[in-house]
Amino acid sequence: MSHNSALGQYGERVAARALTDAGFDVIDTNWRCARGEIDIVARDGATLVICEVKTRSSTAFGDPAEAVGSVKARRLRGLGLQWLAEHPGQWETIRFDVVAVLTRDQAPAQVRHLRGVL
Repeated sequence: MSHNSALGQYGERVAARALTDAGFDVIDTNWRCARGEIDIVARDGATLVICEVKTRSSTAFGDPAEAVGSVKARRLRGLGLQWLAEHPGQWETIRFDVVAVLTRDQAPAQVRHLRGVL
């Protein structure tokens, strides 16, 4: 497994734990289809939350959240609609969030949850 893959998987575990600690119910992780992948699908009350997780080990190339551009946001919205089509349920709203994880040597990861940014 490459360093970037391991870092990404670590970040997704940290993000899922942070969401759970904040009262979210994690419904699905690493959901894949031919069009791509959703990192985390969660429930926040009556809201379905589609989360993109971005993890970095430094800010040398910018904040992790800055890695989610308009192309990725558009793809994620399409994936969210496909997930909904395959998993019918009762949702008042759907929201697209980014969870930015910054790892630090010998210290807990820094997690920022940006709600409704996509």
